Amino acid sequence: MIMIREIVHDEEILGKKSEPALKEDIETAEDLLDTLIANKEKCVGMAANMIGVHKRIIVFDNDGEYMTMFNPEIVKMSEPYETKEGCLSLIGNPKKCKRYNKIKVSWQNEDFKPRTKNFTGYVAEIIQHEIDHCNGILI
Repeated sequence: MIMIREIVHDEEILGKKSEPALKEDIETAEDLLDTLIANKEKCVGMAANMIGVHKRIIVFDNDGEYMTMFNPEIVKMSEPYETKEGCLSLIGNPKKCKRYNKIKVSWQNEDFKPRTKNFTGYVAEIIQHEIDHCNGILI
C-alpha cells in the first residue's frame, strides 16, 4: 500500500540526530520511498527525519534507480568542492555547502546485510546531503 507522508519543515525537528534503524523500520523506509516518488519533480533524495521519523534511513535517485540505505555512514571522501543545494524541507533559496566528489559509503540493505560502495558526482552529493539530515545537520 502506498503511503505518502507529510514533509516536515520544522528546523528543530530536522536538527535532531537520528537513531540507528532496525528491521522493524522497513515500513518507514517504504513510506519514505513513496513520499520521494510523489515529490520526484522537486526532490532527488530524502532522509526519514523529513517525514518525522528519527531513524538513519535514506532514499535517493541513484542514476534513475531508487536506492534505500539503512544506517549509512561515509567512510572515505575525497575531492572537496563548494556547491549550492536546496532542500524540500527547508524554505528559501539554495545555500552554499562543501561536498566531496568521491565518497565511500557503508550501509545496510533491506535485508540488513552490510554493503559498501563508492559513489561519485551528483549521486555522491545527494547521499552526503541525506546523511547530513541523519546527523541533524541542515544546509
